[in-house]
Amino acid sequence: MRSTGIVRKLDELGRITLPIELRRNLDVNDRDPLEIFVDEDTIIMKKYNPADIFTGQMEDLVEYKGKKISKSSILELARLAGLNISE
Repeated sequence: MRSTGIVRKLDELGRITLPIELRRNLDVNDRDPLEIFVDEDTIIMKKYNPADIFTGQMEDLVEYKGKKISKSSILELARLAGLNISE
């Protein structure tokens, strides 16, 4: 990790403002979802990119009950279930 030298305070609702330079460099726009990770005492924010819940694949996704699944995972699950499905 590298330091940006930027320090921000939380407001009374626990919010922070990301500087415009960071948003431009990381291509983060208004209303973009950010994923939050915690590693011991470190908070990490990353622009959220939906991925297949099984493989992490980010192409050819289908949403089912709020989860993203790639078409290749769906076909593999069908094969495991003994279904013969052609593409």
